[in-house]
Amino acid sequence: MQRKQHLFIPGPTPVPPDVTAAMTRPVIGHRSSEFASLQRSLVAQVQKVFQTKNDLFILTSSGTGAMEAAVAATVEPGDRVLALVTGHFGNRFADIAERWGAKVERLEFTWGEPVDLAAVKAALDRGPLPKAVLATHNETSTGVVNDIAGLGALLKDTPTLLMVDAVSSMGAMDIRTDEWGVDFMITSSQKALMLPPGLAFLSVSPKAWKVIEAHKPRSYYFDLLAWRRSAEKGFSPWTPNVALLYGLEAALARLFAEGLPQVWERHRRFARLVRAGLRGMGCELLAQDAWASATVTAARTPGVDVEEVRALARREYGLSLAGGKGKLAGQILRLSHMGYVDELELLGALAVLELVLRRLGAPVAPGAGVARAEEEIFTGGGALG
Repeated sequence: MQRKQHLFIPGPTPVPPDVTAAMTRPVIGHRSSEFASLQRSLVAQVQKVFQTKNDLFILTSSGTGAMEAAVAATVEPGDRVLALVTGHFGNRFADIAERWGAKVERLEFTWGEPVDLAAVKAALDRGPLPKAVLATHNETSTGVVNDIAGLGALLKDTPTLLMVDAVSSMGAMDIRTDEWGVDFMITSSQKALMLPPGLAFLSVSPKAWKVIEAHKPRSYYFDLLAWRRSAEKGFSPWTPNVALLYGLEAALARLFAEGLPQVWERHRRFARLVRAGLRGMGCELLAQDAWASATVTAARTPGVDVEEVRALARREYGLSLAGGKGKLAGQILRLSHMGYVDELELLGALAVLELVLRRLGAPVAPGAGVARAEEEIFTGGGALG
């Protein structure tokens, strides 16, 4: 019998049963008045999660598709783009811009540390101003959160567009799209929104629309002018994934029933729990507490090969953990604590990881990691994020 798999990877994350059930409803026509009512309702709800009054589109694609939509709608061949790289997914955003012909300057920071705003300011001051700045809010590959509010302040009075990948943080963290001055905010369905992969979400500011309107569309599917025209009637220009939209409706109901501030606090609490447990079993955390993610934690294992740890955990116990990406491949494991997860599951995952480390010869005292995690639950710990 195939062993049950327990997903503690940063996407896709577990889907709640009521969300799964919602996706089995009979499909409706995507050009019907019933669909238009559903889509308008969903857009308004997602705007609340984004904390934006900007136009917002629900794309049938991955988050990468929404990143490409933002770039394709605004960047011309030869345009200067400043990409802020703190990990693998910052590099992906830069790759997209290069594919569309931009002259990309990669401002790379130590993986495991956040963007240095002083370095960004210096790059902007050198001029000429870039067409866009690409940033990752929550760098999934390192477990680092970047200061998007600070970036927005640097760009507030400039023509430069701020494009932000919030794929692994939206819905789990307090993200203030409008207050921070983000022109394109991007996320996707399979992370904190507790859905299967297949939907992406993109908000577009008035500042961004001025650039889009002066730009000849180069992408057919991701022509944002076409998306805006269709949205005025409550539709999308191309066939949407109706089943996933039903699931989104149920997932949003869950978030709002709990309350967004409570959801954000729960993720901070779970991050502290996991970080305490990993420290207790001798793992070295990649990100410092001051800039640690509330949704995923990256760590080096104590004296044993991280890929052996991941393989044994999955094979013998059904525990799926993510590994490192890019320059961190084979060096770290990543444990997700976002979305449809609770204390029991997190403590169980930590207990299994501790057992695996001991089986592979790591100097871990029995129960040390779980004890630290339990103590974190009792004491409440300090604020994260």
